Amino acid sequence: MRNWKVLFVKPRTEKKVTEYCALYGIPFYLPLREKKRTVQRRKVVFQLPVFPGYVFAEFPDSQRLCLLQTNLLVRILTPLDPRRMLRDLIMVRRALRADPELKPSKPLAKGRLVRIIGGPFMGVEGRITRLAGTLKVVLNVDMIGQAVSVTAETSQVEIL
Repeated sequence: MRNWKVLFVKPRTEKKVTEYCALYGIPFYLPLREKKRTVQRRKVVFQLPVFPGYVFAEFPDSQRLCLLQTNLLVRILTPLDPRRMLRDLIMVRRALRADPELKPSKPLAKGRLVRIIGGPFMGVEGRITRLAGTLKVVLNVDMIGQAVSVTAETSQVEIL
């Protein structure tokens, strides 16, 4: 668990970095969202990173050099609390399973911590902001300063 790190990569190289991780046998997580676009009268679905520029990987310091030699990394960030980062990523993964078209949003510093207890996002925890009758729950990944947001009914949320 202590070996999870955040790879800050060059622009538009997230998927290539995951290919290198697979080649070296390094476990990784790259949250992807779907984006639909119409190209020449055809509907095309793209897989885009939820957090552009970031890949999460688990590797010991002895494998650090082989990743740096790919020349695709800008920096390797080590989280102060890897358990919290993994917990945040699990919440993002649950939300992506329920809605693969989630869009990134700005992280919230203030707000109440809640858990969604009903609907497709059941079990997801995050911070809320109120929007005209529904709640917007923001799932922060504090290590990289980014977040995704989901909406839920007021009756589907419990305050932690």
